[in-house]
Amino acid sequence: MSAAAVTATPTPATTTNRGPAVTDEWNTDRLDLDAYLTRTGYAGSSVPDVTTLIELHRAHVAAIAFENLDVATGRGVAVDLPEVQDKLVTRRRGGYCYEHGTLFAAVLDRLGYPVHRVLARVGSGDDGPRPRTHLAIITQVQDARWLVDVGFGSGLLEPVPFDGTAHHQGGWTYRSHPETDCSWALQELRPEGWTTLYTFTEERVHASDVVMANHFTATWPRSPFVAQVIAVRKDAHAVHQLLGRRLTATGPQGDGEDARVLTDAEVVTALRQVFGLHLTADEATRVTAALPAPAGSR
Repeated sequence: MSAAAVTATPTPATTTNRGPAVTDEWNTDRLDLDAYLTRTGYAGSSVPDVTTLIELHRAHVAAIAFENLDVATGRGVAVDLPEVQDKLVTRRRGGYCYEHGTLFAAVLDRLGYPVHRVLARVGSGDDGPRPRTHLAIITQVQDARWLVDVGFGSGLLEPVPFDGTAHHQGGWTYRSHPETDCSWALQELRPEGWTTLYTFTEERVHASDVVMANHFTATWPRSPFVAQVIAVRKDAHAVHQLLGRRLTATGPQGDGEDARVLTDAEVVTALRQVFGLHLTADEATRVTAALPAPAGSR
């Protein structure tokens, strides 16, 4: 089935996937669903069931990388749907969690899935509660609820249900785990045991909350996204990560790590070839200007 053949199931906020939707704070009526499906290469069913949800999730993660280039280069990030769509879909860039979450939530909404956005605290909280700086999505299909997250970087390849059991995704294993304070944790099984990636409650999130969280994440001097260039792409076998000049590829058990320190030109090449980013000449220049000085230089 071609992208143009997909027909969405109407919801109270949507007439069809081509027609105008009722305007809301998330601007989902501005989504070009055909362009998104072409961008991700998804040509499957549009029926809002579990199979479609999993396949859409996998297609998004495979096609659109996690990256913070506009933050690291001082250009800033907008989180309203029209600008996110222009960047990730039209200009074929990547983005970080607020951009991925904004785009994918709109896609799910237009296809007829119920969408509930949540802001999460990254880490386990053992060193004290951190601010809510990560955007994820909850949806429900028939009688099961699912955690959907295409924007964590080294995170889920596909959604996980809220059932507390282990779910294998290629070489990776995840679970949603209920916490004692009415919150949930997304956990990954690593050689040392279950590791909490983030925790969240189900408090309703508004577009203004995402604007505020994005502003903090993109401007706070101690934010990891301000300090260095980051790009991440993950598949069933490895996670590829660029931190500054250091490019690594690591297996699910932390095995087989391949690490290289790159030159300016090699960083740009990696962003284009490893992470699939379409960079203009100006964007490439801005990225290399934001890199740390090569080792041994003065």
